[in-house]
Amino acid sequence: MLYSRGFYGFDPTMIILLPAIILTIYAQSKVKTNFAKYLRKSTQKSYTGVQVARTLLDQHGLHNIPIEISKGHLSDHYDPGNGILRLSPEVYQGNSIASVSVAAHEVGHAIQHANGYIPLSLRNMIFPLASFGSSTAWIFIAVGLMIPSLGGLMDIGIWIFGAAVAFQIITLPVEFNASSRALQLLDSNGFIVEDEIKGAKKVLNAAALTYVAAMASGIAQLLRLILIRNRNSREK
Repeated sequence: MLYSRGFYGFDPTMIILLPAIILTIYAQSKVKTNFAKYLRKSTQKSYTGVQVARTLLDQHGLHNIPIEISKGHLSDHYDPGNGILRLSPEVYQGNSIASVSVAAHEVGHAIQHANGYIPLSLRNMIFPLASFGSSTAWIFIAVGLMIPSLGGLMDIGIWIFGAAVAFQIITLPVEFNASSRALQLLDSNGFIVEDEIKGAKKVLNAAALTYVAAMASGIAQLLRLILIRNRNSREK
């Protein structure tokens, strides 16, 4: 956290972060509870996550994409750089509503990549700068705050951090589209029955909410940095 001049050291701009913090805590809670709940509920058709993923990949001509087991809880992802779909053990081996929903979602990303989905392409282009910015921006910002004569460094840091926020914003349509594809694919291929669709939606919506929270946190932090920068400029 950054601190500036304020009442007993308290920076009033920190209030801007409060709604985003609350949303983040809520989103993490929803993911944890919904995933745990629907991980315990098996689908009537009893397909495993890897079976669903393999069927859907092959159905879209993506026979060359291997499916691997990733390490860790909720570590599921599609790696566009290497063309590999990775599923956590509980998703790969499980036949629950949560397992098939997450597996289909990751296949959605693979389909996006194969079809040249524009938001995904933009996100992949911005990723290197965003990854650099999320860790490096704070160095420029901190130096700019500590050494007023080098205030220009803070401006550089804010611009770099802005790239990370742009990445979070572009991520939203990518994730929502993958979830929409997942629900349609699960339903049209008979992997889940009508009574299970509601559970699949809850799992995917809870996951999407974490990306909304990340975007809100990034925007709030960026706004706070701009306010601090402007205030410090006036006080020079």
